[in-house]
Amino acid sequence: MRRKDREITDFDEMMEIVKKCDTCRLALNDGEYPYIVPLNFGHEVKDGKLTLYFHCANEGKKLDLIRKNNKVTFEMDCDHNFILYEERMSCTMGYESVIGHGTIEFVAEEDKFEALKILMRHYHAEDFAFNTKPIPVTTVFKLEVEDMTGKRRNNIH
Repeated sequence: MRRKDREITDFDEMMEIVKKCDTCRLALNDGEYPYIVPLNFGHEVKDGKLTLYFHCANEGKKLDLIRKNNKVTFEMDCDHNFILYEERMSCTMGYESVIGHGTIEFVAEEDKFEALKILMRHYHAEDFAFNTKPIPVTTVFKLEVEDMTGKRRNNIH
């Protein structure tokens, strides 16, 4: 990372960013060009390792690409704000972000409900009943994060 003053290496700090984000983008290998898809997600930390959970329909381009190559890059960002430096007549954007790499695994049918509860908990702090009828026609997959780094730009000059 070129700007070491913006780098975040502390796991707990990166997790605070993850908790604030509402979209995770996955970059999948699609030959000549990467394929990037924004997804809702849930997260779980066990033994200091982050796992991200996702869901989708049972067919589609992202699933085809994952089956060909399950190694992905992910990115999420939040706290965007316009920073104006009137005295310098310049501006920038503030943000927090996390980017990393990992391997995707499909969640077994018998584990989908628990994985979906993790995903739902990211958006709603308390457990709540949700319709389970769509589970058989839903693919649930998880990303075992191998490495990640954070970055922050705030309005300090």
